[in-house]
Formats: sequence, C-alpha cells, structure tokens
Amino acid sequence: MTILDKIIERKKEEIAAAKSHISLDQLKDTQSFGRATYSLKDSIKNKSGIIAEFKRQSPSKGIINNSVEPLEVVSAYENFGASGISILTDHDFFGGNFNDIVSVRNDIKIPILRKDFMIDEYQFYEAKSIGADVILLIASCLSPAQVEEFTALAHELKMEVLLEIHTEDELKHFHSKIDLVGINNRNLKDFKVDLQHSVQLKNQLPKEALSVAESGIYNLEDFKFLKEKGFDGFLMGEYFMKNTDPAKAFEEFASQI
Repeated sequence: MTILDKIIERKKEEIAAAKSHISLDQLKDTQSFGRATYSLKDSIKNKSGIIAEFKRQSPSKGIINNSVEPLEVVSAYENFGASGISILTDHDFFGGNFNDIVSVRNDIKIPILRKDFMIDEYQFYEAKSIGADVILLIASCLSPAQVEEFTALAHELKMEVLLEIHTEDELKHFHSKIDLVGINNRNLKDFKVDLQHSVQLKNQLPKEALSVAESGIYNLEDFKFLKEKGFDGFLMGEYFMKNTDPAKAFEEFASQI
C-alpha cells in the first residue's frame, strides 16, 4: 500500500467512528454552521495569493514543528498579507485536529481551508461546523463523479472547493463549477517534487481557471518561477513551519515578493 492508501483506509475508520458519536443534526446545530463564509477566490485575486499553512508534521518529513500554537502563527499569516489559511485536520498522519480551526476561527477574517482527505459527505458537514470556508478535494482519492457531487454539496453549504491534481489523467476531474485548481508539485505516492511538471499541467487547464501551486515551494526563487508561469495562488506550509518562529518566517518572505 502507498502512504495515500494507508491514509484513506484510516480515514474510513475515523469517519465511521465520528458518525456513531455525532449526528448531522448536531453538526448543523453548531455556531459556526450558520456563519457567512469568506471567499478564497476573491482573496487570492486581491492579496498576495499565498495560502499559508499550519502543519505540525507529515508522513514524508515527520515532525516539522510541534511547539507553536495555531493562533500565534495564523494571525501573523493574516497580518502580513496571506490570502488564506490552510489548516491540516488529519491527526494520525499530520498531527492536526478540528480544534486547530475552531480555536482561531473567530480571530481570523480571511478564508480557512480545511485540508484533509475528503471521501464522505459527512466530512463536509464537519468542515462547515468547525468554521471552514474552503474544502480540499484530492483527485487521486476520488472519481470525477464524486468530485462533481462533492463540489455541489460544498456550494450548497456555502463553501468553496480547491481541487488538487497531480497527473494529466486527473485533469478529467476538473469541471466548470470548481472554484480553484491546485496542482501538487509533490507526488503523493512517492513525495518527489517537480515544478516543471506542474507548469505543464497548468497549461492544459482552461485559461479562466484559478490555479494554485501546492507544496514543494522551498524558496523565493520557486515562488517567483511559479508566479511567472501564471499561477494565481501558492499553498505553502513547510517553508514557514520548519522555522522556530513561522510567523517571523512568513513576515520576511512576504516582504520580498
């Protein structure tokens, strides 16, 4: 099994357990479920384009940063011009949890992406209940029909969708209702990074599609290269989180773009 296969198998177990403890009606009864959401599409167009990520660990890197609090980091991301915040909610493989979003939601006035492996409708109601504005759909985990179905559900819940692709075959998952298309510079099966591959995929998307370069942006040169190639957004996590002070790292990076 690949790492992705293992994550999905574990995710199915987590969802089954969650459904047995919290009903859809209970999720709908939360304070955040009725809040107005922020648009990542608009924020990317009007700000830096950076979706700055709060991430404690990953399967490929292990522990990245386990010593900082979410609000301390993401408030700095917002203050220094991030277009949006990405927060990992997968626990077993990325060290995240729902409270990482809940604990910052009322203090952050820009969009929050729930970054997780979304394979069941129940997770969309979870995302809305904890205060997410945007949902990540990973093409390698879903069929094109599921992407279309989940996009419709997200929109019904007033959330936007970021579709993540990595291969040419996954271009068929794109459809006109998708809000943003993320192209993962890192292959989820072997975790190798190839920026040129991402550029080639981006060039096959409709010109009007808002494109986001995801992962593997290791320095200012990578960022500038991808921006010159026409990417609208840039999802960056490890670059900032690997620092003792991610907030300061983001401030310094933002001052150079």
